Amino acid sequence: MKQLLILSGKGGTGKTTVAGAFIRLAEARAFADCDVDAPNLHLIMQQGSEPRRSDYHGLPKAVIDPDICIQCDLCRQHCRFSAITVDEHYFVDPFACEGCSVCKEVCPVDAIQLVPSVDGELRLYQNVDSVFSTAQLKMGSGTSGMLVSEVKKQLRTAGVPAELAIIDGSPGIGCPVIASVSGVDMVLLVAEPSISGVSDLERVYKTVRSFQVPAAVCINKADTNSEQAERIKDFCLQEGIELAGSIPFDPQAVAAINAGLTIAEVDCPSGQAVKKIFERTMQFLDELDNEDAR
Repeated sequence: MKQLLILSGKGGTGKTTVAGAFIRLAEARAFADCDVDAPNLHLIMQQGSEPRRSDYHGLPKAVIDPDICIQCDLCRQHCRFSAITVDEHYFVDPFACEGCSVCKEVCPVDAIQLVPSVDGELRLYQNVDSVFSTAQLKMGSGTSGMLVSEVKKQLRTAGVPAELAIIDGSPGIGCPVIASVSGVDMVLLVAEPSISGVSDLERVYKTVRSFQVPAAVCINKADTNSEQAERIKDFCLQEGIELAGSIPFDPQAVAAINAGLTIAEVDCPSGQAVKKIFERTMQFLDELDNEDAR
């Protein structure tokens, strides 16, 4: 199963809008939302049934037993994350604890244990011929990269035969992006024509390039700033990146999303543009496949 990942260097570029359109155009039987901090692909990929839900356990958290604790203060003194506070008893703040186990090691009476922590929820929508994998990270949890890996694992092991999986990734260049890029066949970078948009495109492309994963670029809302759009095109030419095309600013796109539709399902300028970008991206993916076959 080939995997196409859709990324952006910043939030709000239209990454999920493009991903939803690609899923519809490909009639994809396997797709995922790896933006586990703020998943929203399900809003336009409405499912007919409730997902199978399972707890995601990230790093364990320290817990102090007040009945055993002798209040020697060694745990608090050695905690680098200031996660241990003292009121009537010694207490570990689960949002600050990094599960490093130093407090457990220094406790002279073994009053501290590391216990599994539910840091999020995995969700799997599946029927006979399609699968949609996603998750929601619990607020304050810091193991987003690990959760993304679990989302991708769900997608691969669901047992639905599919030639192509389309993955909506996270914005930026952090842990969830790195976990999303690992193992995919190609990345489509959605960029917006602004000063920050160009800078963020350069950063996320550098991240993708470090994994030696082929990438293409599409420019969303391209006609809102022609100067910055040209900068993106020049960057692609300079780096040898495939430019898949451009999408114009389109108020009808907002109306489509608000109606729970993808732009591919609406006869509008953005919908027509994304169809051409989809065709070029699929062509580029096939070319890469042919190169590997040689």
